[in-house]
Amino acid sequence: MLAGTALRTPLVRVLAEDASSHIRDTSMTTAPPKTGDCPHRSVESVTSFPQEGESREVGRRPGSGAQLFAKLENLQPIGSFKIRGAYNAARSAAPGDAARGLLTASAGNMAQGVAWAARELGVPATIAVPDTAPRTKLDAIERLGGRVVKLPFDDWWRAIEEHGFDGAEGLFLHPVESDDVMAGNGTIGLEIVEDLPDVDTVVVPVGGGGLLIGIASALKQLRPHVRVVAVQPETAAPLAASLAAGEPREIDYRPTWIDGAGAKLVLPRMWPLLREVVDEAAVVTLDDVAHAIRILAERTHTIAEGAGALALAAALSGRAGDGKVVCVVSGGNIDAAVLARILAGETPH
Repeated sequence: MLAGTALRTPLVRVLAEDASSHIRDTSMTTAPPKTGDCPHRSVESVTSFPQEGESREVGRRPGSGAQLFAKLENLQPIGSFKIRGAYNAARSAAPGDAARGLLTASAGNMAQGVAWAARELGVPATIAVPDTAPRTKLDAIERLGGRVVKLPFDDWWRAIEEHGFDGAEGLFLHPVESDDVMAGNGTIGLEIVEDLPDVDTVVVPVGGGGLLIGIASALKQLRPHVRVVAVQPETAAPLAASLAAGEPREIDYRPTWIDGAGAKLVLPRMWPLLREVVDEAAVVTLDDVAHAIRILAERTHTIAEGAGALALAAALSGRAGDGKVVCVVSGGNIDAAVLARILAGETPH
């Protein structure tokens, strides 16, 4: 694998439990066009996927006309799509800007992407995280050489709004508002269209909005008819409230084990961009998300974190409509204790 690059992740068919025939695998096995300075390659050499005559069953809403597909970004080297945008932004910076190091504010996955990029560039990484971030993600940051700075949630959110925080120097890579980060995320949209040209709907989890805007921008250029559905958990869903009101609205944010998505409000710069590309905003329950995590584990043998399972949760509960629906599984970095409870049939609260 080329140092510092993201893998091209698979797109696997989600079948009905009572599917009576097998299908051809839709995994992506050829490299997409190079975008910026963030090359990709096939994931074929590091893992295997169903061949013709086999299928990987996940499940779908009984009686629906939806054909569901999962875009498995949880198979990236850092377990998340964030490697795409972080590496693209770091490599796109002006010469010398990153020499003092890289900074970001993240619940964990962007932090790992920035730490990965800093390691590849040979510079330090300092990461501001909310004090609710799971130990799993903090350990991963430190394994990649990043220094963790814990902040109360409001202070951490302020670092995102102000593009920086006290006690660290370096180039701040914004987890969502950076054009280069969004461009890196957009390569997911390119891959979806290449592998499933007749896709009808793409469902994307939303934290700050950088993933959705990147993907949707690519989709709307190549396939203007494709519906883009944004998903947030019921405990942190300002986008649905804002779209319903026609203007940004702050909500009563409640932190949960779904730590990588949702917020208390839509960032001002992201609001007009999201309003332009989102066709519908779905809100899912914690039970919906726990169920989707179990489905992915049981039938694709992959692990999704709470935010990573939001899109499939929306699709399985009927909130994404019919037709060919792609669910972006954005990441798989979940605390082991939380995962164990979910796999045992619980919904953590």
